[in-house]
Amino acid sequence: MKDGIHPQYRPVVFRDISAGMSFLTRSTVTSEKTIEWEDGHSYPVVDVDISSASHPFYTGRAKVIDTAGRVEKFNRRYGRH
Repeated sequence: MKDGIHPQYRPVVFRDISAGMSFLTRSTVTSEKTIEWEDGHSYPVVDVDISSASHPFYTGRAKVIDTAGRVEKFNRRYGRH
């Protein structure tokens, strides 16, 4: 690998604004804001709108779409008679 062309890979805190959850991981993303973490160190923080804590698929709040009803409605309207 060439020296000096890769971004710095370091610990970063991602904070889900809608769920109020934060998690520490490693990333190359940069941020000007920092946060004091539970271990006493200061890390860059990135605010995200959706994470596994707030996404409907992971929380079980997903809406079930009636695709069978839509297909039947389409066939009634445009299907062969």
